Amino acid sequence: MKTFDKTFITFYALERKGENNMKSIPKLIRRFVGYLLLSILLLVFFNIIFFAFIFVKNISAFSPWDMAEQTAAALHFANENFSLSQNMDDTLKTQNVWAILIDNTTQEVIWQTANLPDSIPMRYTLSDIANLTRGYIDGYPTFTGTAPNGLLVLGYPKDRFWKHTRASWDYDFIANLPKNALIIFSVNTALIFLIYIAANTKLLRSIKPITNGIQNLSSGKPVSLKENGVLSELAEKINQTSKILQKQAQQLQKKETARANWIAGVSHDIRTPLSMIMGCAGQLEDSPSLSDAEQKKASVIIKQSKRIKDLINDLNLASKLEYNMQPLTIKKENAISIARQAAVDFINLDIDNRYPIKWQTADTLSVCWIYADKNLLKRAIANLIQNSINHNENGCIIYLSVSDEENTCRICIEDNGIGASNKQIEELNHTPHYMICDSNTTEQRHGLGLLIVKQIINGHNGTVLIDHSIYGGLKTELILPK
Repeated sequence: MKTFDKTFITFYALERKGENNMKSIPKLIRRFVGYLLLSILLLVFFNIIFFAFIFVKNISAFSPWDMAEQTAAALHFANENFSLSQNMDDTLKTQNVWAILIDNTTQEVIWQTANLPDSIPMRYTLSDIANLTRGYIDGYPTFTGTAPNGLLVLGYPKDRFWKHTRASWDYDFIANLPKNALIIFSVNTALIFLIYIAANTKLLRSIKPITNGIQNLSSGKPVSLKENGVLSELAEKINQTSKILQKQAQQLQKKETARANWIAGVSHDIRTPLSMIMGCAGQLEDSPSLSDAEQKKASVIIKQSKRIKDLINDLNLASKLEYNMQPLTIKKENAISIARQAAVDFINLDIDNRYPIKWQTADTLSVCWIYADKNLLKRAIANLIQNSINHNENGCIIYLSVSDEENTCRICIEDNGIGASNKQIEELNHTPHYMICDSNTTEQRHGLGLLIVKQIINGHNGTVLIDHSIYGGLKTELILPK
């Protein structure tokens, strides 16, 4: 998160300088508007062509009026008989169309095709003939053409045409209208999609390196983008930001390394004179020539010197963990064995009887495998046991347990001591370093012990949770992945 914040601040600062005006946005807007207008024009053109094709196909290209005129022209009279050309006869049979020729004088049928239905009249009035051009005969839609000897009438299959006074519509066309509408919609959608893909492929290719570059910036990786195309200015800004961040990261790394080395050097320099002080104080403590009061003072010097030494060691270890200078030897380990060994080490140190350690792990659980640095994990458990001792001067019972869950292993250290307030627990959970002041004294105790615990567990990709204990004191859980 810190890296992302630095990235944003740096990028924003570059923008505020105004060294290069961002021209990419107007270019993108113009390109978008251009593609939008092009898409609209293409869609309009396509729909005009499509509807024109449908209209011509269903109205003009297959006009029954033209068919009637062609049939009349193909009908010949010879030897007192009428004959229809073979080509036209085949055409009528293919379309299941029948034909009759009505004499202009008698209004009787003087010629007919072989497929004429029986229900068709053979004589017509002038009113009937007038209706033939726009109506039906027995449900058959009829169309007329002018022949030399009379009026030629074509009869199409029932439900083939829907006839009005002026226009004729193919029933197939009407029946297929939903399908045609769906086709139009589908083609329009496909066309829009293709236009979008064609118009934005180049832009998408330009955006992908930009997004990858931003992701690399947030993770602290160096970025070097090609500064060309419509997003060239943005790529340039990202490259500049990357250079600044890399320079800052290098400077920060140098500072952190120098700080860690300085702490290690100071710790080493302090240990030598401190060891001499402790040695001399030990000699004074054992000297019979000194009074009891003086020997007691020597004991205080030894005790406080040991506290300083422990503090220096904690500080050095915390520094190494913070700057990744403390290598972790990760192996498959039994968490139960590590926790039990940490407790045994404390017992072997002859700790005060006021601080008994009770093993609360289930008897049925003997193995809980995790991948861990055995020594560092044992150090974390020991620090938590020591915290219970340090913060409960009147004594307390320390409870140590290990539980095996599906994907994690929980190591729990808790006590029945004085505990902590809700505010203190909140601070302990959310601050890496916490100073605690005794209620009876003004002495402040450093929180490096807990800091080291959190650093060790974080190094194992685990979690530290601090809460109230059911025994009345404080509970700390180390949650480690298997």
